Amino acid sequence: MYLLYVDESGSTSDPNQNYFVVSGISVHEKKTYWVEREMNVIASKFDTSNPYNIELHGSPMRSGKKEWRNFSFEERVQAIKDCLQIIADSKGQIRIFASVVERGANLSDDIITHSFTQISSRFDMYLQRLYAQGLTQRGIAVFDKSNTEKSIQNLARTFRDIGHTYGQIRNFAEVPLFLDSKASRLIQLADLVAYAIYRKYEKSDDTFFKIIERSFDFHNGQQHGLNIFNKPINNK
Repeated sequence: MYLLYVDESGSTSDPNQNYFVVSGISVHEKKTYWVEREMNVIASKFDTSNPYNIELHGSPMRSGKKEWRNFSFEERVQAIKDCLQIIADSKGQIRIFASVVERGANLSDDIITHSFTQISSRFDMYLQRLYAQGLTQRGIAVFDKSNTEKSIQNLARTFRDIGHTYGQIRNFAEVPLFLDSKASRLIQLADLVAYAIYRKYEKSDDTFFKIIERSFDFHNGQQHGLNIFNKPINNK
């Protein structure tokens, strides 16, 4: 089974933010242990006695908030880079699916529905490609706990049973699960990916994005893993 760990960056309600990002990292169930172990090695640099006391979250890491305030900017930024490098070094075993929406974009659905449609349908197409290669795999999405939990579950049921803009989801084993990010290194890694993408578009800062830019789902010379929905050019 493939797990799609999903998190978001940016705000749909803050008028001072121009972009909203939802991204997911796809990992086979057999690889999750190894990813968690590598992230614990990184976390142990900041708490040798109990690495699980350290939550690897992009915004507080870069800004030096909470448990990160006692570490230098250079140390904090390097930790983010080291986590993202795990994806870059996976040789395609960890794939990214992401939706980027600019404020003012003309969407046919609300922004949560649009974003979930994009990443879930693209992940489903990836599983379909594996099936065509003789690798029958089911998938399940795992989200950070948020106030969109019920709406996401309802969307998932609708997509699976009725369909969405691009068809019907056929390879999801169940509706999404929701975990506390504190308890999941993979959710934390999804957060770091969303944060890297957000800073690329919101702040024109590709410091982190350039590490993962070749890790979006890619097939037959075409990138499928990143969808960017901008506002009309004349919409100021």
